[in-house]
Amino acid sequence: MPEAASAPSSSRAVIGDSEFDRDTAVTRREPGVYDIDLSAGWTIFGAVNGGFLLAVLGRALADALPHPDPFAVSAHYLTASRPGPALVRTEVVRTGRTLSTGQASLFQYDDEGNKVERIRVLASYGDLADLPDDVRTTATPPAIPPLEQCFGADDAPAPVPGGSAIADRLMLKLDPSTLGWALGAPSGKGEMRAWFGLADGRDADPFSLLLAVDALPPTAFEIGIAGWVPTVELTVHVRRRPAPGPLRVSITTRNLAGGFLEEDAEVWDAEDRLVAQSRQLARARLA
Repeated sequence: MPEAASAPSSSRAVIGDSEFDRDTAVTRREPGVYDIDLSAGWTIFGAVNGGFLLAVLGRALADALPHPDPFAVSAHYLTASRPGPALVRTEVVRTGRTLSTGQASLFQYDDEGNKVERIRVLASYGDLADLPDDVRTTATPPAIPPLEQCFGADDAPAPVPGGSAIADRLMLKLDPSTLGWALGAPSGKGEMRAWFGLADGRDADPFSLLLAVDALPPTAFEIGIAGWVPTVELTVHVRRRPAPGPLRVSITTRNLAGGFLEEDAEVWDAEDRLVAQSRQLARARLA
């Protein structure tokens, strides 16, 4: 039997009853080795969403490391992950009093039976509850209309271009000023803003923040580029444990060159606190 499909031999840790919790939970086969069956419910254009994969590996590292919360997570996406069995391997790189560092890789088998590494992560973990409350910042929350004045996939008269299975699992309401692409009139600005949550109402935690930074439609759509925009590298900084309530996510792109673009994301909670930041490099499929 292929390694990634082997039957687990130990417990499966599930944080709660949310679909996100169930689908990101990994089963420890032995120390540093975890099994998971990647759900088709978190796909876009047939590939498993990169932020969801980051949450999967994040949970494995939380089990492997002595600290509970991701602080800095950097991922390189090597090949597209597909729904189905997968194997996660973790390694503890360093442990300290306030921070610990580990790395993790996710593997699947291709159609020829070859073991393929899909994503590799290096991450530092700590305890967000131990951080002091002082904040000195020039950052301000994004100006997004009230949630009831924004639009999601259910509000479209026809299927939205780039629609995917993951949309059914998210509460995603886009700022109308960043929706020109869906109406055939992209603004030309590399901006995307939205209210974000999970469709079943589960409140955000540090692991769902890893999903939030990669859950909006690509900024490339508003630049006028349609189609899949695969992530090459994604780094997330988790700054605080979010307060209950919907999040606001703002993503901007300032430079598209040579078929690659960057996306800078900020995630703000219901108490106007900056709870996560990220930058990713993505490939734009130019016509």
